[in-house]
Amino acid sequence: MTEARTAAASSTTGVPGASDLPFEKALEQLEEIVRRLERGDVPLDESVAIYERGEQLKQHCEMLLKRAEARIQRITLGPDGRAEGVAPLDVE
Repeated sequence: MTEARTAAASSTTGVPGASDLPFEKALEQLEEIVRRLERGDVPLDESVAIYERGEQLKQHCEMLLKRAEARIQRITLGPDGRAEGVAPLDVE
């Protein structure tokens, strides 16, 4: 991304780097970018910059979701219905 576009993206979102954001903030910024692009009243250069910022935010959110999924486990039950242990959660 060029310096001008990076600056435009940063000033548009108010945050320089997506990787520092918690999931909720990144998703909030991504939703705002989508709203702005859907309105269609953003100049071309700024549209490109915020689209690229949106891509960064999307990738960051996907990474955070994958990490969360890897941490979630399900409780396995024995034949008597009592908790026996844990296993990875199958989310597919």
